[in-house]
Amino acid sequence: MPTFRGWAATGAASALVVLWAAFGEDLLLALAIFLITAVVGGTAYVRLSGPKLALRRMINPEQLHDGERALVDLALVSKRKVYRVRVEDRVHGLGSATFVADRVAAGDQMAGRYEVLCRPRGVYKVGPSRISITDPIGFAEATSTAGIVDRLVVYPKVEDLAGVPTGRGQDQTTNTSRASFWHMGGEDFFTLREYQQGDDLRRVHWPSSAKHDELMIKQLEMPWQSRAFIVFDPRAEPHQSAESFEQAVRGAASVLRHLFRSGYTPTMWAGSGNGTLVSNGEAYRHAMEELATIAPRRALDLRHLVSRLRRSGMAGGVLVMVTGQADEADLAAFQLLSQDFYRTVVLSVGQGDNGDVLGFAGAGALVVTTSPDGTWANPWRNAMEHGWSIASAG
Repeated sequence: MPTFRGWAATGAASALVVLWAAFGEDLLLALAIFLITAVVGGTAYVRLSGPKLALRRMINPEQLHDGERALVDLALVSKRKVYRVRVEDRVHGLGSATFVADRVAAGDQMAGRYEVLCRPRGVYKVGPSRISITDPIGFAEATSTAGIVDRLVVYPKVEDLAGVPTGRGQDQTTNTSRASFWHMGGEDFFTLREYQQGDDLRRVHWPSSAKHDELMIKQLEMPWQSRAFIVFDPRAEPHQSAESFEQAVRGAASVLRHLFRSGYTPTMWAGSGNGTLVSNGEAYRHAMEELATIAPRRALDLRHLVSRLRRSGMAGGVLVMVTGQADEADLAAFQLLSQDFYRTVVLSVGQGDNGDVLGFAGAGALVVTTSPDGTWANPWRNAMEHGWSIASAG
């Protein structure tokens, strides 16, 4: 369609026609015809040039944490010479970037790069890009879209935690402060996982290793002491502010990453289904994406959901419950689940002297508390050190 300049040229041509009719000067008519022809020709030019463009987008990385930055690279290729190309690429919800080139020759590549500050957590659509092409005179413009719609996944912000809860291994008389895989277990196939130093190379699953481009080990059974269950309370009621809920999400994500890196096979539950078993990198990304998109829910019967969850047979070495200002529903859910786990940990966003929080401690849980604007690293480390002292004293 005509640009502002094109509409101005059309108006000028109309005025010239009126003047020609009034004075009979053929030069005025010729100038009017030239302007109209230029506008029509420019419109035809941009319409023919539009479909000749191709755009490719690369996002690095496509998954990252709240507060980190992603780089987006764009490459635009035209099959013919085009003028005044304007490319707008939008990250929906986070902003957009615009690039302009005076001309792009046939076969040449127009490259652009921009940086995105990824905040807050969530899943964002990137693109398609909006491309505008103007004719050489600037009388007409054609706008189209190019490129596919990509996803940018922003995980919750995480903290580096130190120490893991003391767990009990296959030998029920032995405590361990680090999960270890039971390599001499039964012959029931459980899952595939990434190779860890010390694994028996005879258990390498070569087809999966070739597919993932890294060594994958056949784990024949889930080790009892490496099981961990992370329960995130998605209710809005325990939180007095949005900052409190976000702090709880950060706590759950930090624990999930920490336990997974420490050799545990955690299951992440955030209010629906039976949770996500995190036994490999893909499952880890799926669980983190679930935390990236979680929102507070109201009028949720936590006790009923946990009762149904317990019937699925979830049990193991470590139970971690994450909530806000703990209430009776949290304590009731904890009492149901804690019977099936050797070590229990409660992460609470609120005041440490809350009666229900003290109830968790009285039931044998390691209690980790922080404020909505605080951190998890120091309270977690202190709780783990306290747990070790109790274990060694016994």
